[in-house]
Amino acid sequence: MLNYLISNPIYIALLVGLGLILIFALGFLPVWTRAMLTGAPVGLGDLIGMRLRGVPYAVVVDARIAAHKAGIPLGEDMIDGHYLAGGNIVQTVQALIAAQKAGITLDWRRACAIDIATRGTNKSVLEAVLTSVSPKVIDCPNPSGGRTTIDAVAKDGIQVKVKARVTVRTNLDRFVGGAQEETIIARVGEGIVTTIGSSASYKVVLENPDRISKTVLERGLDAGTAYDILSIDIADVDVGDNVGAMLQEAQANANKNMAQAEAEIRRAAAVALEQEMRARVEEMRARVVEAESQVPLALADALRNGKMGALDFFRMENLRSDTDMRRGIAGSGEAPKA
Repeated sequence: MLNYLISNPIYIALLVGLGLILIFALGFLPVWTRAMLTGAPVGLGDLIGMRLRGVPYAVVVDARIAAHKAGIPLGEDMIDGHYLAGGNIVQTVQALIAAQKAGITLDWRRACAIDIATRGTNKSVLEAVLTSVSPKVIDCPNPSGGRTTIDAVAKDGIQVKVKARVTVRTNLDRFVGGAQEETIIARVGEGIVTTIGSSASYKVVLENPDRISKTVLERGLDAGTAYDILSIDIADVDVGDNVGAMLQEAQANANKNMAQAEAEIRRAAAVALEQEMRARVEEMRARVVEAESQVPLALADALRNGKMGALDFFRMENLRSDTDMRRGIAGSGEAPKA
């Protein structure tokens, strides 16, 4: 009989099929049994379908069981679809349960949307729900950005350094598409700078630091963001540099440098003019020398043409010698050469 069964291919195929069914049943049986016993049944065909689609059916069933125990009706197809969309089904279900326990209205579709919106960030839908229940504190400015204070200058030119802490709560209705913490920090920083800059003196800021909080809160900085600002607290206020004096000093140095440059330009122009005048003097002297060189030629021409006699020439030479002697005696300088 055994040999007959072994030699019959139909029976062999049946045995193989039964074996495969048994293996599949043993693989899905614990999960299927757990779902049945907890009151959140899942069909065996659905488990096989999730396995074929590459969905972790055990995680889906556990998530459905957790939601069922919390009184949240979720079908396995809803959880399965969110996983295929790239969502975190465990965190999404946990966020839904936390919202229900806290009395926050949050349906499955919105929870899935928030989970998808936080994909690729360091946040999660569960964190968003928990922050809505228990507000969080944001340091302004963010220390990880390399700055520890927000610096602004009052009207008297004194710099004021401020460190603030912003208490926020997640607004689940605006979370999808709403601006995140970076926008809150930037807006609060802008409000602090504006408030300090409009103060008449740094003493006003030091005397009433709560004025900064009130002014910033009145600006409605949480509009269009994923958070509601509950409070803005000034953690520290310090006096910085006298920026006004530094700017005046820098302006004075700039004016001095400009004046020095203009003076240097005028000096260079004066030096150039002086050199030009010296050149003109030398030119005039050259003309005088040239004119004096014409005198002997004129005398020679006069003697040659008979317009001047030899006696007249000697008399003129004696007169010149007498004049040179008188100049030498008077100390007027060296007598000019003939």
